[in-house]
Amino acid sequence: MAQRVTRGAGVAIRRATARDAKRLTALVTSSRAYEGPYASMIAGYRVGPDYIEAHQVFVAVEAAGTGEATTGGRILGFYALLLTPPEPELDLLFVADPAQGRGIGRRLVEHMKATARAAGADHVHVVSHPPAEGFYTSVGARRTGISRAHPPAVLWDRPELSIPTGP
Repeated sequence: MAQRVTRGAGVAIRRATARDAKRLTALVTSSRAYEGPYASMIAGYRVGPDYIEAHQVFVAVEAAGTGEATTGGRILGFYALLLTPPEPELDLLFVADPAQGRGIGRRLVEHMKATARAAGADHVHVVSHPPAEGFYTSVGARRTGISRAHPPAVLWDRPELSIPTGP
């Protein structure tokens, strides 16, 4: 499958490769969003090469002037879309702490919606990190329910949302 690359405002979004696994893991485990009471959720978390190969994982990287996006460059964020039944699900969406506030998350969501739409999905299910619910609703998600806590890793209820994939 050809690698789809989108560019704009100094950022390129490209398909992740197995070589990105360590950098994606580092982005997750260093996220300030999971400090304090949320730390148990990502303790020992790993984004492995097998996960990247099995799912739709895309990274936002600093764009290098011209030509194709390479596996190099600073990773600003990424998402993982699971297209397996019963419904498509946004499994991961992270933006590097220093890149937050630059619209990277919104660009990744727009890209994710286009990817899901191309696969025939009319919506994407999200079980959100509680502090991220406001971000998801700001990009068009609507709340559909609650995912109950699952101790010991997840000690809190999480909002379930649906993001329509339409333009």
